[in-house]
Amino acid sequence: MATQLKRATVYIRPDIHKAIKLKAAVTDQSISDIVNDALLATLSEDEEDLAAFEERVNEPLMTYEELLARLKADGKI
Repeated sequence: MATQLKRATVYIRPDIHKAIKLKAAVTDQSISDIVNDALLATLSEDEEDLAAFEERVNEPLMTYEELLARLKADGKI
């Protein structure tokens, strides 16, 4: 079964639009395919970030001052 697509109006800067059009021509893809791929990649990154936060939720917190003191003690700053 084919995926149903939704139509949306998106305003793109002229320089980005030109780049997308060129990429579409070179890669034999539609602008929609390129935009959809980029959006999926961004959402996937967000999902990975949220998973990483969830994995570290029980780690102890450290203040900025504590971090600086630790870096200084370790000779990194």
